[in-house]
Amino acid sequence: MLDIVRQLATELELNADRVRSALDLFAEGATVPFVARYRKERTGEMDEVQLRSLLERHAYLTELEARKQTVLEAIAAQHKLTPALQKKIESCLAKTELEDLYLPFRPKRRTRATMAKDKGLEPLAAWIEARNHPDAPGGDLEREAGKYVTKDVASVAEALQGAADIVAEAIAERADLRAWLRRKVLATGTFVSKMKKGHAEGSTQFEMYRDYRVSLRAIAPHNVLALLRGRDRDLLKLSLEFDEDASLNHLNRQIVRAKARSIQTFYEGAIADAFQRLMKPASVKAAIAEKKAWADAESIQTFAANARDLLLAAPAGMKPTLAIDPGFRTGCKTVALDATGKFLEYQTLFPHQSAARRDEAAKTLRKLVAQYDIELIAIGNGTASRETDAFVAEALKTSDRNPIKVMVNEAGASIYSASEVAIAEFPDRDVTVRGAISIGRRLQDPLAELVKIDPKSIGVGQYQHDVDQKLLKKKLDETVESCVNFVGVDLNTASKELLSYVAGITPKVAENIVAYRDATGAFRDRRTLLKIPKLGPKAYEQAAGFLRIREGDNPLDNTAVHPESYGVVKAIAKDLKLSVKAIANQSEHLRSLDLRRYVTDEIGEPTLRDIVQELEKPGRDPRAQFTYASFQEGIDTLDDLSIGMQLEGVITNVANFGAFVDVGVHQDGLVHISQMADRFVRDPKEIVKVGQVVRVRVLEIDTKLKRISLSMRSPQ
Repeated sequence: MLDIVRQLATELELNADRVRSALDLFAEGATVPFVARYRKERTGEMDEVQLRSLLERHAYLTELEARKQTVLEAIAAQHKLTPALQKKIESCLAKTELEDLYLPFRPKRRTRATMAKDKGLEPLAAWIEARNHPDAPGGDLEREAGKYVTKDVASVAEALQGAADIVAEAIAERADLRAWLRRKVLATGTFVSKMKKGHAEGSTQFEMYRDYRVSLRAIAPHNVLALLRGRDRDLLKLSLEFDEDASLNHLNRQIVRAKARSIQTFYEGAIADAFQRLMKPASVKAAIAEKKAWADAESIQTFAANARDLLLAAPAGMKPTLAIDPGFRTGCKTVALDATGKFLEYQTLFPHQSAARRDEAAKTLRKLVAQYDIELIAIGNGTASRETDAFVAEALKTSDRNPIKVMVNEAGASIYSASEVAIAEFPDRDVTVRGAISIGRRLQDPLAELVKIDPKSIGVGQYQHDVDQKLLKKKLDETVESCVNFVGVDLNTASKELLSYVAGITPKVAENIVAYRDATGAFRDRRTLLKIPKLGPKAYEQAAGFLRIREGDNPLDNTAVHPESYGVVKAIAKDLKLSVKAIANQSEHLRSLDLRRYVTDEIGEPTLRDIVQELEKPGRDPRAQFTYASFQEGIDTLDDLSIGMQLEGVITNVANFGAFVDVGVHQDGLVHISQMADRFVRDPKEIVKVGQVVRVRVLEIDTKLKRISLSMRSPQ
C-alpha cells in the first residue's frame, strides 16, 4: 500500500524524517501553534501553513487508504480482483480516481443494463464485445441476437437493445474514459446563464448574469458562487457547454476497433447512448462540483485572511473608554469602561432630537469623560454614526479633555449582545447596553472581544452562506486559534472565550481557569496552572508559552519563552552576569551571544534565536501600531459625495474582485481590483487588508442602487 510519509514529503517538498517527526508530535496530542513555535528543531522549522497543509493532506491520504481497503475487499468478494486492478487501486492518489475504478463493481440500483442482464442478455453483449477487435471473426448480429428471443425478450431488436444497454454502461464505467471526459469538460467547458422569464431588467441582484458566458478556466470564484446561487434561487437557467461532437469522436476512436461495419455501427450507437445518457451528465455534474469546491476553497481562504487581519487589527490599548452605539429615535446607548474593559456606567443620550435634549446630552457626555478620565471614544459605524461623531466633536469643544475619537466597525455586535456569552457576562443588562460594551471593547482590544463572536458574523466574508459550511468553520476556527496564540493571552484578564483558543486549553479548562482566578485572585506564576482541574502536564506543555503574567513572580512568565527553556535563559543570564529581570536591557550583549554554546539535545539554534528575540522585547505586542481613519467633515451621506473627491477611509472587506471601503457615508464604496494600483494586480490581498486606512478617489456614484465606485490609482 501507499507509503503516506514518503508521499507527503514528495508532494509538499519536505524532508521525510521531518514529516514523520511532525506527525508523531500530532499523534502525541501536540497542537499546530505549539509545534510551529516550540518544536522547530524536530520539524525543520515548518510554519503553521505548512503544518496545517501536512495535517490536511495526511487526513485525506489516511481516509483514502482506508477506502482502498474497503474497495479491494468488496471486489475480491465478487472474485473479480485481478493483479492489474489491485495495482491500479493501490497506487491511486485521489478519491475520485478510486471511485471510478470501483464503479463497475459497485452494487447498483436497477438500471437498463441490469434489467437486460436479468433477461439473460449478458452473453450476447459479451459475444459482440469479443468481435470489437481488428482480428476478430465477423458474425451476423441479428442471427446471433435471434438466439436470445424468449418469453422475456420479445424480438431481435429488443435483444440487441438490451445488449447495447449493457455495453453502454460498461463504456460509461471505464475509469480512463470518465477521467478523460472530466478533464475535457474542465479544460474547454463554458458556463452559460440566462435569466428565467418573469424577471424584469434590474429587478434582481443577478443582472450581470442575464445573458452571460464565461469559460471554466477563466471564471472567478465569486462568479461561480453567484451563478450557483442564482440557479438555486430559480432565477437563472445555468448550463455547461463543451464540444460534444469532438468528445464523441474521441470516444469512438478510443473504443471502436472492429472491421465489420455491423459491429462498428452497433458500437457507435452504444457509445452515443453512453455519452448522452450516462457520461455527459456525470461529467458536467463532476465539473461543476469541482469548480464549486475550488470556489469554496478560494472564498474561504479570502474570508480567513480577512478575519485574520481584523482579529489582528492594532489595539487602541487598554485605556478608559466611552463607547457609543448611535441611534436617532431610540437615542445613543453610551457606556463607560475602565482600562480593563470593565463596565462602569450606562446612559442613553438623545442628541438628535430637540436642541434642549442635545444640550443635555452634551453635558452628560462631558461629565462622563471627566468622571472616568476617558481617553478613547468608540462610536459604532451604523445608523446615525456620522451625526453622532459630529455631536461628540462639538460637545467636547468646551471640554479641557481631548480623547481620541474612533469610528468602530460594529459588525457582529448585535449577534454578540443577544448571545449566551453576553447574557452570562451581563445578565442584568439590555441587549443595547451589551452591544455598546462590545463596540468599546473591540476598540481597546479587537482580538479579545471578537473571539466571543462567531467568525462568520464579523462582516468580512464573501458568499459565506454558499460555501462548504463545515470547511468554513474549520478554517475560521483555525484562524482564530492562530491569531490568539500569535499574540498571546494575559492569563489574569482573559475571558474564558479567549482562553479556550489557547493551544491545549479546552472550553471546560478555560472555564476552570476563570473560576480559579475569581476564587483565589490573580495568577503569580505559570506553574500555578497545574492546580487547575482537568489541566494536566500535557495541556500545560501546550499552553504555557502562550499565556502571559504581567508583573508576576518570574519575569519570563510575561514572555513567549516556554517554561521548559527557563534553564537556558538562567544560564545566559549567569554568563552575562545579570539577573533574569535585567537581561532585557542588554540587547547588545544578547545579539553578540554565541548561541551554539547553549545548544542541547532538546533545544537547538532555532529555539535559541526565538528566545533571544523575545528577551530583547519582553511582553511586546506583535500587532501593528494603532491608526484610525479621519472621515471628512460635512461628508455624511451619498448626496455629499462628488466625482473626483478624495477621501480617507478604512478597508472593511476584501474580496477576489476588489475591496470595500468605509468613507463615512453609511454605504461602503468598492475599489475594483483594476483600480487598486497603477500596476496590474492579481490579488487584492497583495495591496490591502481589512482595517487598513487608505486614500481613495470617487469615480462614480449611483444613488438609486446605493453604489459608490472608488479608485486608489494616481489621478491621470
